[in-house]
Amino acid sequence: MNTTASPLRVVIVDDEALVRTGFAMILATEDGLEVVGEAGDGAEALSLVRAMSPDIVLMDLQMSGMNGIEATRLIVNESSSRVVVLTTFDRDDYLFEALTAGASGFLLKNTSPEDLATAIRSVAAGNALLAPEVTQRVIARFTDATQVDYRPDRLTGLTERELEVLGLLARGLSNAEIATELVVGEATVKTHVSNILTKLHLRDRVQAVVLAFECGVVNPRGQTG
Repeated sequence: MNTTASPLRVVIVDDEALVRTGFAMILATEDGLEVVGEAGDGAEALSLVRAMSPDIVLMDLQMSGMNGIEATRLIVNESSSRVVVLTTFDRDDYLFEALTAGASGFLLKNTSPEDLATAIRSVAAGNALLAPEVTQRVIARFTDATQVDYRPDRLTGLTERELEVLGLLARGLSNAEIATELVVGEATVKTHVSNILTKLHLRDRVQAVVLAFECGVVNPRGQTG
């Protein structure tokens, strides 16, 4: 890592002070990460983001007052800060509300310190991150087509190749894996992904995955076609 680069600025949001302190202590040992604030609820988090403009917000979901989902929605709409949800609640309703609110990552609180630091760096670099079990639940959520309001009209601006890339992305493939699948360079894949996000007005790959399922690009078993 380039130690001369500015550290990634992190705000920690949780209604339990001991939890905030624990995460702050973990991140204090990581090079290139700096905790610049802590908040005990969503409203306080929103004020901190407005004042500090952090790179990453680690967000709890179930809090009194403004909860983490509403705070995530407002932070994403108002700022360039990216939200990584950290919760003990492995529940579908929290998962999908957080994703649709614009969270760029979703991790359970039993995530290892190393994986937490990796997630922060990955999301700050413009990637999106879901715990492996979360990706499977995204697929399972769309198994019942009656639950989905398909909107294929949203994809009319994409080229045939971009639709293909979107389908592979939604299956969980990395840029390198997509490049191998399509027999193109990884730089070409990055360009396609960037174009997809721009054309569909999406913030990151997480939103692209959700939209791909909503629009029927990927079938309920996670296969394109």
